Amino acid sequence: MASRGGAFAAGALVLLLALAVQGAAERKPLVPAMFVFGDSLVDVGNNNHLPRCNASCRADYPRYGVDLPCHSPTGRFSNGYNLADRLAQLLGFPESPPPLLSLPKERLVPQMSSGGINFASGGAGLLDRTGPRVCGGEVLSMTAQVDKFTRLARLWRRENRSAAGLISRSLFFISVGSNDLFEYIDSPPAPTRNDTQQTNRNDTQFLQDLVASYTCYVKDLYAAGARKFSVVSPSLVGCSPSQRALAHAPGRGPIGVDKFGCLAAANNLSRQLQPMLAAMLQGLGLELRRMNYSLGDAVGMAEFVFKSPSTPAYNFTELGRACCGGGVFGEGGCDDSAPLCRNRSSYVFWDRFHPTEAASAVTANELFLDTGLFVRPINVQQLVVAPRP
Repeated sequence: MASRGGAFAAGALVLLLALAVQGAAERKPLVPAMFVFGDSLVDVGNNNHLPRCNASCRADYPRYGVDLPCHSPTGRFSNGYNLADRLAQLLGFPESPPPLLSLPKERLVPQMSSGGINFASGGAGLLDRTGPRVCGGEVLSMTAQVDKFTRLARLWRRENRSAAGLISRSLFFISVGSNDLFEYIDSPPAPTRNDTQQTNRNDTQFLQDLVASYTCYVKDLYAAGARKFSVVSPSLVGCSPSQRALAHAPGRGPIGVDKFGCLAAANNLSRQLQPMLAAMLQGLGLELRRMNYSLGDAVGMAEFVFKSPSTPAYNFTELGRACCGGGVFGEGGCDDSAPLCRNRSSYVFWDRFHPTEAASAVTANELFLDTGLFVRPINVQQLVVAPRP
């Protein structure tokens, strides 16, 4: 497995260099538009425009955005570009489509045909109850994100006869579910060896509820005209600095720590959810005519990086500590007073929850180019050119 992944990484690097030489501005995008849904891994600024969203769920202050061309915060929960940006660039766009809430009303429908819109909101989850507890009562839930797209698609079809065809050829990128797992595992009581209340939780039912919600969102987008879905499963959420700090909290000892030094209970949920999402999409692919999809196994990708942190395509020397943030694992908040690493491309994590731009680039490359190791049944490059059945 390691040699296969290493060989792939080298091939990905060669292709990416070729694409960089061409330049995004010189390439025609592979799809008419890209529509992004999900959470802070792909939010590019929507939460900046939510007045009741607190600072913990916004990224509109230093040090966020330090490595962007503007060297300033834009609402991306990263030092630079995030996963949506990196995938958009591989598709031939300069970056992610703009955040929905940054657009004036008169620009919404025109933007649908001018590269797409990003609906993602930091803190959002598959369940509507996820997010508000942490984010001060206001995020764009997945229900709201999908509903807003559906309404805009209806208006677009009224104004443009070719809208239906453009929607069907566009890419619908979804990255969501991590916040549901975070809130579930972090809700009291914290998991310990002697925690009797923990045994009363029904993990299976919780995960089934997540999949049921996911099914509804995909079906609603399909009903609005979507046909090409790129979905990435939640990664090993227990390996984020916030969860590592919980696993190694003073006085607890190494209870519930897995082989990567991460919170085992959280990672177990990620591992259980991924095959459930695969089965869901396989079923929908059979049920919904002309639906095509690509599912990225972020759990498998993370495990590979932790086992093989150095390849021809990347070289991560810090796997557990955040680049920005105080504390043993960098689990403290990332603001202008927080410690900041210099070699950000060597870190997997930017802050206590989110990856660096370098780590997001690795994930995007895999989603776009993988040949069956972590992305099935086809990769995004194959998805966007998939013929209509």
